Amino acid sequence: MSSNYSHILEALPYSQPFLFVDALNTVSEEGCTGSYQFPANSFFYEGHFKDHPVTPGVILTECMAQIGLVCLGVFLLNSSGRRSGVEATRVALADSNVTYLQPVYPEETVTVVSEKVYFRFGKLKCKVKMLNASGETVCHGEMSGMVVG
Repeated sequence: MSSNYSHILEALPYSQPFLFVDALNTVSEEGCTGSYQFPANSFFYEGHFKDHPVTPGVILTECMAQIGLVCLGVFLLNSSGRRSGVEATRVALADSNVTYLQPVYPEETVTVVSEKVYFRFGKLKCKVKMLNASGETVCHGEMSGMVVG
């Protein structure tokens, strides 16, 4: 995990096997980028396309939400001075509209890029996309969540 943003990563309300953030690369008031590598032994590959495992879309959506929405929400709450610390932040996904374009296979590393649309009245909305190692868009969409400090 990235040490520059360790305070954000420590504040995430997830743990293994449901943590889909390896590193945060950039975080600002306007968005963030981060990455995750899907381990081949992940629980969701067993039986998801017999003899040809593919990462389920719901897991891709969760990875996009954790990096692109929750990490950004933690940063925004902490930078606004409203809250700080691990206990302070709760985020609930309120809405997502994602288009899937390409499969993601075991051991692939993806990069998630989010762009803040707005953050007001505790609701964060972002445009989020996931890229594969070749820089091709795997999926994209809009997500919103309620951020409570």
